[in-house]
Amino acid sequence: MILLRIISWLIWIVVLLMICSGCYGSEVKPKEDDLLHVKSKTGHPSKKVILILVDSVMYQAIDKGIQQQKLPTLKYLIDHGQYYKDLVSSFPTMSVTIDSSLMTGTYPNEHRVPGLIWYSKKENKVINYGTGPMEILKHGVDPVLSNAMIHLNGDHLNAQTLTIYEQLKKEGLKAGSINGLIYRGTVEHTLSIPEWMRGPTSLPAEVIVKGPDFLSLGSLSNPLEGLKKMPDTLMRRMGFNNEFAVESVKYLVHNNKLPDFLYVYLPDLDQELHKKGPSVIDGVIKIDSQLQSILNAFGSPEKALDEAIIMIVGDSGQSGILPDGKHPVVDLPHILHNYSILRPGAEATKATDIVLAVNETMAYVYKLNTKDSLKHIANILKKETRIDLISWKENGWIHVVQSGTSKEFKYKPNGKITDAYGQSWTLGNNPEVLDLHINKHQNTLQYREYPDALKRLYGALNSHEGNFLVVSAKQGYELSGQSSPTHKGGGGHGSLHRMESLVPLIISGTNEKPDHARIVDLKSYILRLLTKSLGK
Repeated sequence: MILLRIISWLIWIVVLLMICSGCYGSEVKPKEDDLLHVKSKTGHPSKKVILILVDSVMYQAIDKGIQQQKLPTLKYLIDHGQYYKDLVSSFPTMSVTIDSSLMTGTYPNEHRVPGLIWYSKKENKVINYGTGPMEILKHGVDPVLSNAMIHLNGDHLNAQTLTIYEQLKKEGLKAGSINGLIYRGTVEHTLSIPEWMRGPTSLPAEVIVKGPDFLSLGSLSNPLEGLKKMPDTLMRRMGFNNEFAVESVKYLVHNNKLPDFLYVYLPDLDQELHKKGPSVIDGVIKIDSQLQSILNAFGSPEKALDEAIIMIVGDSGQSGILPDGKHPVVDLPHILHNYSILRPGAEATKATDIVLAVNETMAYVYKLNTKDSLKHIANILKKETRIDLISWKENGWIHVVQSGTSKEFKYKPNGKITDAYGQSWTLGNNPEVLDLHINKHQNTLQYREYPDALKRLYGALNSHEGNFLVVSAKQGYELSGQSSPTHKGGGGHGSLHRMESLVPLIISGTNEKPDHARIVDLKSYILRLLTKSLGK
């Protein structure tokens, strides 16, 4: 799930509520002075780094478009740089978790953002950042907006885990974010909440947040207000669109205002793939043209790569979801009908047995007051053949059950077996449950169907408090709660599968390579690029 869909659904719902309540009003515009402070003061000779995240872009679509000679800009960047088709995403493969990993260089066991929807034992409620229109209505527009706009960066993202913006500030470098979901930094900014949005919520007119030196968040925080006409109207999703982001980058380039590091989020492609499936490339062709306009803003593509390191990255892939007639939706409440399941928007009580938090093709299943063990609940779920894996932690071990079979695998950190990322593990029997290839002579393992599965699964199971299962669907299927959105015949993500976990990475303007091809390693790589000339 991505910011575009959150904002689109919230606008749709809030406008309906606004019409019903007769609440209208003009928007309050922010008065930001980001442009006075954004240019680097260090004067060091490193190139600028521009990281452009294209939501849900897949290497298959890039390769197909290049083969058809429809992606000249991406081909140019690949021909003049590095091209990785196997960058490993975070888990669950949902934007809030992935972006948290990207910006902190950690998995959820450290950054503490478990998914797009999850249950907080501390607050005794479900945290929802904007899963779908029906769930937003049931959970309440007010808490969903507050979670997405205030608490995600302010409270939920672990304060002890530094973001790249906070770390760059320590190095005396400047940074910027354009429509980034995770933006926590050290500089105060004001989000101006329009009156039509405040009407059905408890949000104040202004919200003070901390971000990088330059923070652009659609019309909520637009440092270019009054300087450049931007596509940030209500009909243009308040600036949460590709054109807004691209025009912002071009302005910074034209006016010599690029910070040392700039993160740019392009959201439009994800919505198209959810509707039409992952094989469609029309959206990628449009993005190629938008990228070309950014390169041209420097004067030419050659000059762009002389002055900046440009990185294009995806966040998650998508699996094709089978059409309606193939029964692609796994109804978890139906499978667990013998338990008292928390209704969306309700508060858990002593009578609540189970809480469901469905993240498309992955779900957290929380055990609250039932006396049944997690393994007992897993045994019920594993009878459903459309479910792929069910896992939980117990006595220091991670347990993984393969649906449709009696095979169970367990493992824990530290041991004699080492993976390609230098992580060591102690493994139990049946490692084929996670499709692990073990070399007993060298004490090494290789990941196949589930990239970096041991660490990513460990990260999700240790991402927050509570007794819970992690459940994922087989490819072609998705999980459903009581009102979670479905994508029959379209695309979905969330699980550990290769198709949803491997994303493309293009790096142009440097020959330096990242240590590992994982999203979680990009932060340290970018810091190395920017601080190398400082002797650090």
